[in-house]
Amino acid sequence: MSPKLHPDLERVTERIRSRSAHSRQQYLDMLASMRLQGKRERSQLSCTNLAHATAAMPNAIKIELHQASAANLAIVSAYNDILSAHQPLKDYPDLIKQAAMSVGATAQFAGGTPAMCDGVTQGQAGMELSLFSRDVIAMSTAIALSHQMFDATVCLGVCDKIVPGLLIGALSFGHLPTVFVPAGPMETGISNDEKARVRQLYATGEVGREALLASEAASYHSAGTCTFYGTANSNQMLMEFMGLHLPASAFVHPNTELRTALIKQAAVQAALLAQAERPIGVGEMLDERSIVNAIVGLMATGGSTNHTLHLVAIARAAGIIIDWSDFDALSHSIPLLARVYPNGKADVNQFHAAGGIAYVIRELLGAGLLHEDVRTVMGIGLRAYTQEPYLQQGELVWRDVPTQCLDENIVRPVSKPFALNGGLKLLQGNLGRAVMKVSAVPEANHIIEAPALMFTEQAQVIAAFERGELNRDCVVVLAYQGPRANGMPELHQLTPQLSVLQNQGYKVALVTDGRMSGASGKVPAAIHLTPEALLGGNIAKIQNGDVLRLNGITGELNVLVDAQTLMERPVNPPELHTHHHTTGRRLFASMRQTCSSAETGAMSFGSEFSDERH
Repeated sequence: MSPKLHPDLERVTERIRSRSAHSRQQYLDMLASMRLQGKRERSQLSCTNLAHATAAMPNAIKIELHQASAANLAIVSAYNDILSAHQPLKDYPDLIKQAAMSVGATAQFAGGTPAMCDGVTQGQAGMELSLFSRDVIAMSTAIALSHQMFDATVCLGVCDKIVPGLLIGALSFGHLPTVFVPAGPMETGISNDEKARVRQLYATGEVGREALLASEAASYHSAGTCTFYGTANSNQMLMEFMGLHLPASAFVHPNTELRTALIKQAAVQAALLAQAERPIGVGEMLDERSIVNAIVGLMATGGSTNHTLHLVAIARAAGIIIDWSDFDALSHSIPLLARVYPNGKADVNQFHAAGGIAYVIRELLGAGLLHEDVRTVMGIGLRAYTQEPYLQQGELVWRDVPTQCLDENIVRPVSKPFALNGGLKLLQGNLGRAVMKVSAVPEANHIIEAPALMFTEQAQVIAAFERGELNRDCVVVLAYQGPRANGMPELHQLTPQLSVLQNQGYKVALVTDGRMSGASGKVPAAIHLTPEALLGGNIAKIQNGDVLRLNGITGELNVLVDAQTLMERPVNPPELHTHHHTTGRRLFASMRQTCSSAETGAMSFGSEFSDERH
């Protein structure tokens, strides 16, 4: 018998369900209008349409597709060679096609999507396209599926914007079952602490570029996901908490026998879902309970702050309206069960070996802190995700995850958490609303009250650091970094400098309407501040010397200036022209002009998705 659901979980879920009743029903009605009862998707195509779609296929596959009886899987991939996490995806389509045929189905490569590497573009102009790439990926996925040839979708993607984009796109064809297939992390290189130490030495001029490159290359050294617990690996956690992966498949290394077996089984599972008497599409499968489970997973593992944007956008794509108050309410009840860098010293390989996601899910289910009665790609119930895969005489089988974790410095039971509250905190006050990742911040730095130093460019902050002007207690305020201003880039480039100041004993924090990397966290940062500066947010009115109070315990974020003075202050926006033209940025003008607020998902699809009235 399942334990009773925690009352806070029940209350937040019901609040979301009530708030979303109208938009969710509209979405489900759309899916109903797209569903072909008992027929294959391609049955609605003309003979000419079908001939074009099958022209290049082998004869055996062509015959199957012309008969319109076998289920046909769409493969949508974000493969490229730039992204180490996506390089292993190159050979997946052939494996998926073979596995589909083994159970009487077919598969076609439906389309590719772009996949930006934030590690490559961090601190560069290309980073200003990063967030918008999520929406491009969603639209690319929709285009791939628009051929109406497919009865289920197999999505190949891992990293930051890619998984959210693929899922948003798949939800636009939410009447189709969808399975996500990961690639797994690279093997452990040098420790994350050592990497961070060399970066700080470089920031202070104590080592040169040669030493820095050697350190970085020893950390990012092979195919697979980066091993810190940033947005990419938080994506993998979410896919399991939402039941879109095969259980415990996220952190199996690429190019291993077990990984190959999992790829094939994912294709088989997608085919079986499509061949069901009444297939359950991903848009019906994912409901309010699935979204709440995802937020719980984020809190319990100290996951990436980027998901306070992406999860909101994913939910809205399914007609479900959530906001940061839901994250905050759940955070009060969800214990922190994992310490993975930047929240601890371990990497995701060590986390997986110690029990990993399956252990955390089992602990949360046992405490009534997850909805167990959800639909997943494995069927009804999240309990399947408390098992882990292994090979037995070459066959893929699952076993229960051990009842005891193997290292309580990395993962713990609910009875002995690292903290009683989750990893994220909502901050609000006269500057608006922002989020803070508290799980990685030392307790002594959860409250910062210090004079502001105002900037509008990352380069200005770095130059001030190099001149020694930040060697004091201060709150670095970096405005005009929101989605309407310049695409809301990640500001992880500033982490080494701010970390140096914190390590020197200064009380330092960051306040910005921009983003930080999922790998950031040790320096207190109020990020995603909304309203953003360009849309009249009070962050634009802060002046050098104003005292700011950032309180990660009470959730306060205020500039200590009286309301009348703040209201009457003039605003002098910087020249943003240089952010809008080169490096492809001129093509994204419409996205900058229409993008919704951070708290509504920073979506550029229009009011149907991002209506601020919700």
